[in-house]
Order: sequence, then C-alpha cells, then structure tokens
Amino acid sequence: MQIIPSRIVVLLLALLLVAVGPAQALLTTIGTAEYAGGTYNLIYDNANPFGGIVWLDYTRNADFWGNQVAWASSLGTPGTVNYHLNPGVNINWGGSSWRLPTAVDGMSVFGYDGTTTAGYNITTSELGHLFYTELGNKGLYATDGTVPQLGSGLTSTDPFTNLKKKVYWLGLEYATYTDYAWFFDTRDTRSGFLDTEYKGSKYYALAVFPLVPEPPVGLSLVPEPSTFLLLGGGLSWLVRLRLRRRSG
Repeated sequence: MQIIPSRIVVLLLALLLVAVGPAQALLTTIGTAEYAGGTYNLIYDNANPFGGIVWLDYTRNADFWGNQVAWASSLGTPGTVNYHLNPGVNINWGGSSWRLPTAVDGMSVFGYDGTTTAGYNITTSELGHLFYTELGNKGLYATDGTVPQLGSGLTSTDPFTNLKKKVYWLGLEYATYTDYAWFFDTRDTRSGFLDTEYKGSKYYALAVFPLVPEPPVGLSLVPEPSTFLLLGGGLSWLVRLRLRRRSG
C-alpha cells in the first residue's frame, strides 16, 4: 500500500478549508426589502454569537434609545416592509420579530484585549462580532494596547452599503443602571468601541431579524456536492502522481 506524503495531506486539508470556510462564517445577501421609499439588502449572517440573523442594510437616523427599540419592533407590522427574497430562499417572517442588535450584559469594565465587558476587540455583541469577525475590521486599540492601531476603523463593509461610521444603539438595557443601554461605535475616533450610555442620548440604529434555530429555507450552508467531487478528483490525481513517481 502506498502512503501519501504528509505534505500532500496538508495540501488537501488546505483545499478542504478553502472549500468549507465560507460555510463557517457567512454573510450572504439573500434578497432585498422595500422600506420607507427605498430598497435595501437583506444580509444573512450565520456566524453571530446569538445565532443566525438577517441584517436589514439600513441605518436609521439618530434618536433616543427607546425610540430606536420601538422602530426596530415596528418593522414587523404588516405592510411596513415588503420582502423580495432570492429564488429558492424562504423565511417565515412571522416566526420572530425585528429588533436592535444585542449584546451580553455585565458590569461595564474597560479593556482592549477582548476579554472585558466594555472597550475594544470584544466580539460578544452582534454588532461587535460583525465589525471584527465577519467584516474583519480593526479597533482603535490593538489587543496589546497599541493606539491608534494601524489600519483601524470601519474600512470593510461589503456586502453592506449602508453601514456607516456612527454610534449605534444596541437593544440591551444596562442592568446596573437602567437609565443606560449598550452601544457600539464605528467612528474613526472610537472605532470598535463597546460601552453603555444614557438612554436620552441620540444614536443611530440597525435592525436584525433572529432566525434561531432555523436558517432560511433553501439557503445552502454547506459546500455543494461538486466541491467534494473536485476534492475527490484532486486526491485521486495526487495519488496517481505519487505512484507514477515511485514506479519511474
């Protein structure tokens, strides 16, 4: 029996990771929504810490926290949003309700290494995870405390077209002081910053639609069969090449 060299195995694993990688952290435009006289993308995110969600690629102008919470909820009112999903994609819009992105509550303790409840490089909020992980942006502080970090800011937004350099309210009240709520900052001066603020402040808002535990019907989250056929063909070719060299 011929033994496949380790370098070939490594190559095959690399090919496999390339093939399945997008299924692990995926932002997929699944359709559009008509709202307030405009048309905006619906972006499915399967990698967020709170489970699968759909982002409405629309930034609402600055308002008080309570008004932003009410606005997101109002998107579920029949006739407010008209959905146009891509062929083969189906979502039960009545199975949940629109809301602001959420976070993990706790005593606000500043830090920059990603392990604290407030500060930079924290990916436990839905907007923070989108900013750092899915979109690959960098916070103003590096995890070692370097500030400003080279390349920091909201430099990557694709497939979003209406994600702005603003302060966004999150939908989570600060339990320690209930007059406050959590926010996430994407401006250059505090890019990637998570903390709490008085609810009477006026910040911007994004809305998400939770799909836990079900993904959109008809949306493939695993590699297509052709991908595995390609990998199988590559493996066969590498094995034949190895045998030919040994017999030559």
